[in-house]
Amino acid sequence: MSNVRYVYGLTSALLVGGAAVSLMTGIPAGAQVAQNDSSVMENVVPVAGAPASFADLTQQLQPAVVNIATRQSVEVNRNPFAGTPFAELFNRRGGNQPQRREAQSLGSGFIISADGFVVTNNHVVAPDNRARLEEITVTFPDGTEYEAELVGADAASDLAVLKIKSENAFPFVTFGNSAESRVGEWVVAIGNPFGLGGTVTSGIISAVYRNTGQGGAYDRFIQTDASINRGNSGGPLFDMRGNVIGINNAIFSPSGGSVGIGFAIPSEIAEPIVNQLKQGQEIERGYLGVSLQPMNDDLADSLGLDRNRGEIVQLVTDDSPAERAGMQAGDIIVEVNGREVSSEQTVSFLVANIDPGVTVPVKVLREGSEVELDTTLARRPSEDELAEQQQDFDPDSEEPMNPDQMDDQIAEKLGLQVLEMTPQIARSLGVDADTVGLVVGAVDPNSDAGRKGLRRGDVILSANYNAVGTIEALREQITAAEADGRDAVLLRIQRRGQPPRFLPIRLRSN
Repeated sequence: MSNVRYVYGLTSALLVGGAAVSLMTGIPAGAQVAQNDSSVMENVVPVAGAPASFADLTQQLQPAVVNIATRQSVEVNRNPFAGTPFAELFNRRGGNQPQRREAQSLGSGFIISADGFVVTNNHVVAPDNRARLEEITVTFPDGTEYEAELVGADAASDLAVLKIKSENAFPFVTFGNSAESRVGEWVVAIGNPFGLGGTVTSGIISAVYRNTGQGGAYDRFIQTDASINRGNSGGPLFDMRGNVIGINNAIFSPSGGSVGIGFAIPSEIAEPIVNQLKQGQEIERGYLGVSLQPMNDDLADSLGLDRNRGEIVQLVTDDSPAERAGMQAGDIIVEVNGREVSSEQTVSFLVANIDPGVTVPVKVLREGSEVELDTTLARRPSEDELAEQQQDFDPDSEEPMNPDQMDDQIAEKLGLQVLEMTPQIARSLGVDADTVGLVVGAVDPNSDAGRKGLRRGDVILSANYNAVGTIEALREQITAAEADGRDAVLLRIQRRGQPPRFLPIRLRSN
């Protein structure tokens, strides 16, 4: 599947299935409700040592584990300029309308109530920006299929809740308490690897609260050596009492296959979010507004700190709760709301689990002294908004910019795609943070601007001697020039390492 991410190193691979055919194993579900009664489990698992068999446990739990297939409509761009910064403009002017084709994805899920609510990963059911979700099908181990609807999804935690469109009573399982899990305990994973249908694997808990280095509020997983592969995403990780203590989410792999390092979202994190999604509630989280780096040996040695304590502030976002509280770049955050910061309990995790609007003490180390800052948290932006805030601008990149950022008038008249200056972009370009201007993101080589050598990363300081700090300001100068009957606009351009210069750019006619 195109939306499967294979990553080797400090990141992980999401487990969306890529198989085109799902081969059902056909174990009948019957009409029973999947059991979680500890008294029943006592007869299944010996008190000491490894279980003699997982068969009885599997027989009780597998009916509540389902395969999830989605049908998506994907936009296919047949534009001859596809991949260039001006491809979207070509489409907008009617040069070529994009077509759509059908795509599929496969994953796993589990039922949490008799009325058919299903939990899975968000990435199993959430299409990418070019795709539109058309249909979700839930398939039971006996091959019975039902249509389902998406009730709620949360990209930050990678969780989603579906509802089967049926009045039947379904077998279900319940969440356990992952906080009580211990390294070395037996676990069972059930899911849909490679689209093969109900597959059971077993192993032990390799680590609890594993931080994979991906960052974010929920980089906090149960690690297991139970075999997990593509298509297992969204499936349950059971303890020996038949409770869901994790939701299989990702693997660490050089090849895309299982090497015995799988990650599951702990139930203590997942269950509250699932309950909110089930009720149709929007997930709100606290937000501090800093860019952080975890403590490592070199940082700790340079600062004389413990190696597993605190995170260093690399950047404080403008007009953020952190800035308003007086936080500074270089501060070491060691405690949030009375809870110590460590690799198992990151700043992002602690802050995300506090409601917006709440004022909490944040303890930092600054130049060897401990400072406590009362910080009123804001509402955490969406993942897309955060990515946009944190994205650096690479002036040497040839990647096309987001078409949604393109202004039609500027693109048509000047052959330029421009971005408004931000502190992040200014830092990337090596210019003063208070620089007022527009950054050139792309240049049409067939335009006058292209012929005169404008390039990505140039900063437009003014147009016709008027400062242009916003896209609207440049648009107004183009309109004014046309109204005066002029065929060109005089831009003042700043390029890295060179003094500013004036450059007339001819306007293109419609």
